[in-house]
Amino acid sequence: MLKSSLFTVIDEPFNCIVCGAEIPPLGYTARDHCKKCLCSVHVDVNPGDRQSNCGGILQPIGAEQGKKGIKIIYKCRKCGIKKKNTAAKDDDEDIIIKIFSNPLQE
Repeated sequence: MLKSSLFTVIDEPFNCIVCGAEIPPLGYTARDHCKKCLCSVHVDVNPGDRQSNCGGILQPIGAEQGKKGIKIIYKCRKCGIKKKNTAAKDDDEDIIIKIFSNPLQE
């Protein structure tokens, strides 16, 4: 299976604007969310393109088992868009379990 040309790999360290954690690069693919609180920022239209002007907080609202691992379901606090991102190997397992065990929050 070929990788989509709509995926731009950007794997840089950042400080989470929600919880303040210092987040290192992931090392094997692009890191797109905080490994501590799992939040992200709505900056992309397609992964890594930095083409969204929204800038809202992507809040994890659910999780599902995907073909390549756990997918975290996000809802933007500002514009309401829903997105899915693959969980990283070093994400906080307690938070993933919590959102997996709760019904999808709208």
